[in-house]
Amino acid sequence: MAALKKGRNASATSKPWRSLALILIAIVALTGGMFASGHTTPRLGIDLAGGTSITLAAVPEAGQESAINKTNMDTAVSIMERRVNGLGVSEAEVQTQGDRNIIVNIPKGTNSKQAREQVGTTAKLYFRPVIATELAGGGAAPQPSGTGEPSADPSGDKAGDKATDGASQEATDGSSASADPSASATTQGRAVTDALKADESPAATDEAGPSPSATGGAADPDAKLQEAYAKLDCTKESVRATAGDGAKATDPTVACGQNSQGQWQKYILGPAAVDGTDVDEADAVLNTTSGAGWTVTMKFTGEGSKKFADITGQLAQKQSPQNQFAIVLDGEVVSDPYVRQALTGGNAEISGNFTQQSAQDLANMLSYGALPLTFREDSVTTVTAALGGEQLQAGLIAGAIGLALVILYLLFYYRGLSFIAIASLLVSAALTYVIMSLLGPIIGFALNLPAVCGAIVAIGITADSFIVYFERVRDEIREGRSLRPSVERAWPRARRTILVSDFVSFLAAAVLFVVTVGKVQGFAFTLGLTTVLDVVVVFLFTKPLLTLMARRKFFASGHKWSGLDPKALGAKPPLRRTRRPSAPAQTKEA
Repeated sequence: MAALKKGRNASATSKPWRSLALILIAIVALTGGMFASGHTTPRLGIDLAGGTSITLAAVPEAGQESAINKTNMDTAVSIMERRVNGLGVSEAEVQTQGDRNIIVNIPKGTNSKQAREQVGTTAKLYFRPVIATELAGGGAAPQPSGTGEPSADPSGDKAGDKATDGASQEATDGSSASADPSASATTQGRAVTDALKADESPAATDEAGPSPSATGGAADPDAKLQEAYAKLDCTKESVRATAGDGAKATDPTVACGQNSQGQWQKYILGPAAVDGTDVDEADAVLNTTSGAGWTVTMKFTGEGSKKFADITGQLAQKQSPQNQFAIVLDGEVVSDPYVRQALTGGNAEISGNFTQQSAQDLANMLSYGALPLTFREDSVTTVTAALGGEQLQAGLIAGAIGLALVILYLLFYYRGLSFIAIASLLVSAALTYVIMSLLGPIIGFALNLPAVCGAIVAIGITADSFIVYFERVRDEIREGRSLRPSVERAWPRARRTILVSDFVSFLAAAVLFVVTVGKVQGFAFTLGLTTVLDVVVVFLFTKPLLTLMARRKFFASGHKWSGLDPKALGAKPPLRRTRRPSAPAQTKEA
């Protein structure tokens, strides 16, 4: 008989129980961790559990095509994740698709409409001084009632009133609107021009840049602004959606807003003095002290506090409506409080026609920041839980059929050896299930339909490794060797083939995972995971188990049902050791 190689390999193969004990300990530890975490089943994706999938496309603003880059897209994904999680949705998936698309998957049981409004809203917040305002349908806006006057509290000053408080149709020079339309237009135009020039104070230009009236140009920007204001009809939704489009934060603009009576007002607003990035945190609070109802409290950053104190100090010295500032969110005025004193506490309160939900939504968006890009909703796909259950059932049936066909083939062709192969498949399946269950809460892995397909493909990959090893062993038996040395001699060659094959599969899965997005990544991830587990199972379970079985008489004697019958395999006569002829004795010469 050919002698076994001595050394490290021979020592390792003589103690297969160590490898079997190691993989058993790993299975027990992982299973214990799964039950301890409370996640005993893999987390299901939208296509299996049901939910809503939203595709958002980044839309470049005029002359800002370069803004759509990887940095801004990653920032948008991070903000969207925090917003959705702020709604109490802990299993939403937000990821990029290509260069300018973002996919948001929201599981069932979530208010998908609310989530859609949250994730795609730009939430650009500006504090702009009010230059002029009137009801959209004509007539004077409500006069200040005095209830919205800023007050001090232990946490700092706050400014807040309903959207109607502090609004006035009076001209900025203090004169009332004339009954003569031409006189009214003249007075209004002069008031707007004077207000714009007044905004060119050093403090204003330092924070927001020069106003249009200071920059000059072929066309008079004040006249254009007045014309846009005159034509602005805030009662029309299409007009409200485009009011002030393209205006920079450093430019005056027009905007629309709704008062507490549900009436729409239109505004001319000065350059932004404070923006949303200056807000440190925001919360929705039910204000029972002043009777303002639901409000949004804000805490400014250090720089934001200084800016806010500067603008409120300037406005406090002016007459109505010049002592107002508008809080503008995504181009719409959500509140227009008037100011009678500088607010230096670093805190502010937005009050208006808020419900609990709208206040929480606004606070959520302000807390997590404005999106760096503008997005449009390209598509929305809703999968019901019933449809997802049917797809999951179909995937499980397909996997069961594939596993059954592999087992039948192993039983028919390898007979007794199929016991080792089936046991290895079960160990691999157990490890895959437990790890997938743990990866859900750890990295957010969700088992979708392509991932199920990857698991089904992995059955064939795992079976290939067993077949390679079994065939190497049978080749050794055909050479005339007995089973025990055949198992050890076949392993080095089979091991190299298995590693090369699994490396190619893993490389393909890794490349597919990197270059694709969305659900295809689920297929690639599952394929890569099961490929790694295949190597672990073959090395720590299949090989040691076959070493142990080779010591059993049923396999060692080559029983005809063992799958290792030398006669059935066409084995050569047993190899025997042959002694080398001894050298002829040398005689001494006399």
